[in-house]
Amino acid sequence: MSHYNAISFAGLFFLLFVGWIFSTNRKAINKRTVIAGLALQIAAGLFVFVFPYGSKFFLLLNDIVMKALESSFAGAEFVFGPLGRGPGKEGSIGFILAFQVFPSIIFFAAIMSVLYYYNIMPKILKGFAVLFAKLMKTSGAESLSAASNIFVGIESTITIKPYLSQMTRSELCTALTAGMATVASSIFATYTLFLYDVFPMIAGHLISASLLSAPAAIVMSKILVPETGTAETYGKYVPPYFKVDKSLFGSIISGSNTGFQMLVGIVALLIAVISIMTLVNLIFGGFGGLFNSFFGTNWEFSIENILGYIFYPFSYVMGVPSSDAGTVSKLVGERLILTEVVSYQELSVLIKNGEFNDPRSIVITTYALCGFAHAASVAIFTGGITALAPDRKNDLAAVAPRALLAANLACMMTACIAGAFYTGESILTGSI
Repeated sequence: MSHYNAISFAGLFFLLFVGWIFSTNRKAINKRTVIAGLALQIAAGLFVFVFPYGSKFFLLLNDIVMKALESSFAGAEFVFGPLGRGPGKEGSIGFILAFQVFPSIIFFAAIMSVLYYYNIMPKILKGFAVLFAKLMKTSGAESLSAASNIFVGIESTITIKPYLSQMTRSELCTALTAGMATVASSIFATYTLFLYDVFPMIAGHLISASLLSAPAAIVMSKILVPETGTAETYGKYVPPYFKVDKSLFGSIISGSNTGFQMLVGIVALLIAVISIMTLVNLIFGGFGGLFNSFFGTNWEFSIENILGYIFYPFSYVMGVPSSDAGTVSKLVGERLILTEVVSYQELSVLIKNGEFNDPRSIVITTYALCGFAHAASVAIFTGGITALAPDRKNDLAAVAPRALLAANLACMMTACIAGAFYTGESILTGSI
């Protein structure tokens, strides 16, 4: 182990301290929740990176996901022809994001719907929800929300629909944070397709990251907005609320429709956000040109660069070598405004171009970016919950900014765990 592992481990406590600084009520922080959540993350990190059977298990999950992705290509190629064929395949006309990567979202959404139909997913959710509630002393509703977000995205709020109106502000903050600190199984297929040719074991790490981020989200949420009220579902297990289709084919139809709606939303979001940020950067560049002319400097003015400077200290405490810290901080800052889809795509390009000096930087960045912790998600998740519980609009608006901060800190906690246990010798890290 190098000194970078020690820096990553110490970084966990630095991030907890940052959360403590911005807490709404430091005296109300439940130490049991923080300690248990941290212990869960450390135990999971040991299982993934240190224990041979743990690495083999996530390697198996990686292989399963890759086989599933290969299956998703068949549908894309049938519908779009050469447009749906990835680079390197006969008849391919090159890489096209919309036709080769995004169709996998529909495929995985349909798979999740089938798992609900066969009652497999509810049993998995129950296991995680009970684990979180018992060990971390959280309410049944927020534990279920965190468990659901390991596997699904905004639709996870439907599982706690009957309890939203009675949830405290702290519970609502946890629901928002868990949603933004994790990723949906349907969308992480997109990240896998970006990176699998340069990081063969990427799928296993993305699954691991989403799993690790769930307890981290609870910890950071409960530090930033501690429980000061009375949670009605505290100490209780609450079953997930969902509608099961009457037939297998019906569940496939429902899942694919949900995936298509998600796909359209992602495409619209990317077009809007990237276009707006390009305009903002043009304005910044204009003022920057005047500044450079006046002071004789040569600075590059952009939102991404500014956020890169802000996140630089966090990249360092995550255990990223100083030679790569600038690159990683820019990616993490970029995710805050341009979404993780853009950041993962850029990460792939940087790896291909040999921009990283140390493989541990790639692993840590993969974990740090694995979450919907960006500005657009605040509107998406807040709007989604408000649609289900309109009477909680003001409470959601009040805790949303802290939830975004908590989600970013949670993702960086997960990256710290990866950095603390990364040695380059685990079979899960593969060749990068």
